[in-house]
Amino acid sequence: MDPRVAIIEERLKSIKRIIAVAAGKGGVGKSTVATGLALVLSEMGHRVGLLDLDFYGPSTHIILGVSEDVQPKEERGIVPPKVHGIEFMSLVYYTKENPAPLRGADLTNALAELLAITRWGELDFLIVDMPPGLGDTTLDTIRLLKNPNFLVVTTPSRVAAETVKKLVALLHELRLPIVGILENMSRPSASSVQLLPCTARLPFDEGLESALGDPERFLQTEFARTLREVAANMQEIW
Repeated sequence: MDPRVAIIEERLKSIKRIIAVAAGKGGVGKSTVATGLALVLSEMGHRVGLLDLDFYGPSTHIILGVSEDVQPKEERGIVPPKVHGIEFMSLVYYTKENPAPLRGADLTNALAELLAITRWGELDFLIVDMPPGLGDTTLDTIRLLKNPNFLVVTTPSRVAAETVKKLVALLHELRLPIVGILENMSRPSASSVQLLPCTARLPFDEGLESALGDPERFLQTEFARTLREVAANMQEIW
């Protein structure tokens, strides 16, 4: 057994709830939902952490507007910095803007190492931006995080909805709790309501792109207002 597994359990023991934001494929706004959820929950007064495990295209730092001078501290591990009230950790602190062409065992080791060295404080929520799809990285993350709650993101696209169905089936098979399915970039004329039962629909917001990198503007968007309602409605489940 990998000794890091016990260390990871110790690192996560002071976190009340882990919400893994997942998607069947890339390009559906999973990272935007994960970052927005972290900001909204922090705004509601919760102690929140955000962990970017999208090894293929980390982007939560862009959405948060994290400056280059903000870095984790080494103190018997790695202590995530606070960014806009959120404890934030990402592989991008180490890769910078360079690609991380990892695969197989190297990817598993990098994931386990990141989880083992990160020292979280006491949190009400840790929001995890999951790797997209159903590959080894997703399965390794599920194994190492020990039964997280899943928030699944899709779009009105039939292709996205069909891939999400496979993800949902996998989560059911593994008996992992799903706290919601969100249809992102939803339009009344292009709803996938017949394809997938969604907990809520996040509107296509033309002003969202220009608000990325500025959390204060982000929280004023229609997207954030709807996500705030979703978080409030799911409090009983969470």
